[in-house]
Amino acid sequence: MTPSTSVRSARSRSKSSSTRSKKRRTIRTTNRKRSQRRRRVKVIGGTLLVAGLGGFLLANSDRFQRTLEEVTLPLQHEDIIRQQAAEKDVPADLIAAVIYNESRFRDQTSHAGARGLMQITPSTAKVIESLSGGQTFNFDDLSNPDINIRYGTFYLHYLIQKFGDNEIAALAAYNAGETNVAAWGGSNLSLEGIPFPETRQYVENVLEKRDEYARHYRHELGLD
Repeated sequence: MTPSTSVRSARSRSKSSSTRSKKRRTIRTTNRKRSQRRRRVKVIGGTLLVAGLGGFLLANSDRFQRTLEEVTLPLQHEDIIRQQAAEKDVPADLIAAVIYNESRFRDQTSHAGARGLMQITPSTAKVIESLSGGQTFNFDDLSNPDINIRYGTFYLHYLIQKFGDNEIAALAAYNAGETNVAAWGGSNLSLEGIPFPETRQYVENVLEKRDEYARHYRHELGLD
């Protein structure tokens, strides 16, 4: 190979290498621009989605809030609750709160045999029948919302009267029994005086939900 041929070959290799380098830079630049465009599209799309969702929720805020309440704070059979509250002089929001804490407004039977919306046991139902003068009790009747709420409200009224209008004592008795509450102080029982943590928590929960039902369902419960 002559010197001139060697020089031309070297120049050719250099030119070829330079061309490949330029192509690689061009490809990297193109890929970088594509990546930047994709990111911009994602950001713009995400912004539009959030804005659209925010606009939808704003336009339907009342409906959304109502749906959320129906899930987190359900209320059913309000006509029966209002009727029993008026008939038995028990606050409607208190009845609703007891139902929520007992069954979440679902007909069910506990492992202890308590049945229905207000979780009434057969033995308690017989006491209610005796106190009210009825003699037609059938355990299956407790699955009927009307009968169950009537029984439960009657028992709440009885407990409130028995413990001198002390609703804390009445609720504690609904959960833990009259005998226990009588031993804990009866009509003088305070929330702090309930020795059973489960019963104390139950009473606290009912009182908390009572406030929520009064706040969110005033019209439905006839509290206006």
